Amino acid sequence: MKVVTLCGSMKFTKQMQEIAMELEVKHGYCVLTPVGEKMRQLSKIEIENLAQAHFKKIEMSDAVYIVNIGGYIGESVSKELRYAKEHNKEILYHEN
Repeated sequence: MKVVTLCGSMKFTKQMQEIAMELEVKHGYCVLTPVGEKMRQLSKIEIENLAQAHFKKIEMSDAVYIVNIGGYIGESVSKELRYAKEHNKEILYHEN
């Protein structure tokens, strides 16, 4: 079973939940998702903890799945994408 970490803007939270379900049900992947729907309520330290946890998810994964709806890849996802490439992870994109 392939382990895949979703990487995408929190503005796509609902879509990422749907994509995670599809990847698990239709493709048999184990999907690790980002946490942080209510990021505005968190302190800087808490946000940094979430970011570090997400990078650890990437390390543990076989691949990352970039949720680039409308071609959008923000600053955080760009960092995650670079990190995944540095760790030789397979890169999958939602949109070409």
